Formats: sequence, structure tokens, C-alpha cells
Amino acid sequence: MDDSFDPRWQEHVLIIEDDERLADLTRDYLEANGFRVSLVRDGTHAVERILALQPDLVILDLMLPGEDGLSICRRVRSDYPGPILMLTARTDDMDQVLGLEMGADDYVPKPVQPRVLLARMRALLRRTESFEPAGSQRLTFGKMEIDSAVREAWVGGERIDLTSAEFDLLWLLASHAGRVLTREEIFSQLRGIKYDGQDRSIDVRVSRIRSKIGDDPNQPQRIKTVRSKGYLFVKDT
Repeated sequence: MDDSFDPRWQEHVLIIEDDERLADLTRDYLEANGFRVSLVRDGTHAVERILALQPDLVILDLMLPGEDGLSICRRVRSDYPGPILMLTARTDDMDQVLGLEMGADDYVPKPVQPRVLLARMRALLRRTESFEPAGSQRLTFGKMEIDSAVREAWVGGERIDLTSAEFDLLWLLASHAGRVLTREEIFSQLRGIKYDGQDRSIDVRVSRIRSKIGDDPNQPQRIKTVRSKGYLFVKDT
């Protein structure tokens, strides 16, 4: 496919999907909705194409010939800052959890509903491009600093390697330090959907953030789980 820039499109999406019919239908639907789309039909060259093209968003199938989606996600995550939307089997909760642990930003179950896919994509792109919460652009908690302008965080002067989705969640919790945020509020703010009572994506992401900021997962002091409610980012005393 021709990857040269066409000014009619504002966002470039890379679809990595071996089901040719699904890939072609998804490409046609997204192009009809104003996106520029590139296709990769197996996992063999997926890492190379993601890093070379640096698209605004990647749609990544979990099961691919050559290299699976989990491996691809893990390998590109440190060098590709954009959102990764993973396609997973509808009933396989473990696939969804593993995808999030590898750094995926969201997932859409198969069979893919085009309108749902488009809504999730737009939510990820809005969040990545214009996540500007009210208040200070830089927050400081002890040795931790979080800057929303550059979308980066540091602990003891060392930059933390956060995905886009992890940064957004960290900033949301930190900018409401001292207040319990329910899962319903978090889902509404970050994903634009209602919490169904079962989705574990926020819990997985909190676990990853804790490990990166040095918060003991067994006895967290900075990001606490409030039973049956949500999460609390603890203020400095």
C-alpha cells in the first residue's frame, strides 16, 4: 500500500490483521470516516512497520502468523508512543489482560463492530492529543513529578517509561489526590464508556503504574485500592 502522505487525512491508522476480508472492510470503513489507513497482513514485519511509520494509532490483532500481537506490542512499546488498540477473542478475558500488561491501550472484542471500533479509536486519539485536565501542568509528590504538558513523569529525577494510557490514568488520579475516584468515573473520563462491573483494564493499568513508580503492590502507599469503590492517590502529609 502507498504510505505517502495525503493531506485530506488528519490521522494515520495502521491495521495489522491477517484476515483479509476483515482488514479490507475495516480499512474501507475508516477511510470513509476520514482516516488514512495502512495495512500489514501478518506479524512478520509488523514491528518494523510500526516503528518506521509511527502512525497515530495501531489496530493490532492478537493472533497473527509470523509473530503474535502480544509479542509485537511488547517489542514496540518503548519506541512507539501512540495508542495501540488490540483485537481480541470475545470470551477470552486472559487475552485482554495480557494485552494490557504488554502495553496495549484498549481492546475491542471480535467480531468487530465498526461503530464500536471507531468510537474507541476516537476516544484514544482525543485522549492522546488533547488530554489537558484543569489545574497545574506539573504536580509534585515527594520524589515524584508529573507534567501534563510534556506527558512525562519522573521519580527521583529518573524518567518513568509510561504508555499513553498509563500516563493519562496516573495524571487523572494524581490531579484528584486525596479523593477516591470510582471505576465508573475513571472509565467515563478515560475511555468514554460506562463501567460494566467486569472490565479489568483499569486494575491492570494501576498495577503496572505501581510497579513503575516503586509503589509496593502488596502494601501500596501512593495509589491505594479502596474496596468496592475505586482508587485513591494519596496526598503528601
